[in-house]
Amino acid sequence: MPTPAARLNNLPAYPFAVLGQRIIEMARQGTDVIRLDIGSPDMPPPPAVIDALDANAHRDDVHGYAGYKGTPRFRQAVAGYYRRRFGVELHPDREVLPLLGSKEGIVNLALAYLDHGDIALVPTISYPAYSMGTLMAGAEIYWLPVNAAGGYLPDLESIPADVLRRAKLLWLNYPNNPTGATVDLDVYHRAVDFCAQHDILLASDNPYVDVTFDGYVAPSALQAEGARTCTVEFMSLSKSHNMAGWRLGAAVGNGEALNSLLQVKSNFDSGHFQAVYEAGSVALDDTPRDWIDARNDIYRLRRDRIMTVLPQIGLEAACPKGSLYIWARVTDGQGGANYCARALDGAHVSLAPGNIYGPDGDDYVRISLGMGDARIDEALERLKAWWAETGG
Repeated sequence: MPTPAARLNNLPAYPFAVLGQRIIEMARQGTDVIRLDIGSPDMPPPPAVIDALDANAHRDDVHGYAGYKGTPRFRQAVAGYYRRRFGVELHPDREVLPLLGSKEGIVNLALAYLDHGDIALVPTISYPAYSMGTLMAGAEIYWLPVNAAGGYLPDLESIPADVLRRAKLLWLNYPNNPTGATVDLDVYHRAVDFCAQHDILLASDNPYVDVTFDGYVAPSALQAEGARTCTVEFMSLSKSHNMAGWRLGAAVGNGEALNSLLQVKSNFDSGHFQAVYEAGSVALDDTPRDWIDARNDIYRLRRDRIMTVLPQIGLEAACPKGSLYIWARVTDGQGGANYCARALDGAHVSLAPGNIYGPDGDDYVRISLGMGDARIDEALERLKAWWAETGG
């Protein structure tokens, strides 16, 4: 066999692919592992969405290519959602680009904008696709330090001038994965001003915007004045409508940036099944707010139940107001990766080690709320028994 491309030398395997394979091997040996590591919603989408998929899949005219820019109706549904939710007017043809889930758009944006010698500004605790996409493009990562004391906000003014001269992308994500950190609109105002001043594309990853608690309402970066000049935002139905496996999202914002993204995307994929676009349109157009609120209330109760147990299993955390996760610090000083390995072997509960989210995640673990109540309760009982038996 020929030698793989050199780019793979600097590109580690995706962390959840490695963890998933370990769990498969344990299952083959008869071990029941409860997965609180991956952020996959356990509840279904609204019934009308499933009905729309079923009805449209039976049509004779939806089985051909839908087009590289998706369907007009889905683009209009995304624009309508931004108008109703944020008061932001988007042109459906120029400022909306459907994606096969936001993850592929995130990586493809890096391929569209980064070359050797370029820099992406990535928080030291962040979704791995930001750094992985940068590595695939052959560019460099400049790690922006973030921490709990600072609300997981990067200090943009501390970035050295020589880095700014080569920086092309700035990644922001609130409500944040993995930390659950949230922001107000003023953070986006400052980020837009910063990126406009330094000719940087602001990439706002916003899939958890409608997974919020305790009265918090998350903003969009596109609400900031001047955002269209330098901003692309990624939205997804994965978490907002319990449609993670449907792989449906969109990039919105600066039309020039979306054209560059489309230039890459159109060489990789040919769009979604048209029936999925139709169902996604129903999700965005017709899902009542009380459905989202009721779903979020289930997550909130799970969050509160887990938060209560954390001191009994060697963890501590700030209570998140958004996202699907609890970002918990390991209190015994042995680190997140060690804790997760011991919990998997001793309690048969899988948590995500914080170090997969960047260099400042070593002391943490991420706990997902995307598991049924009974299994969460069982996982917590297992962890309590394991922690008490091992003495921490």
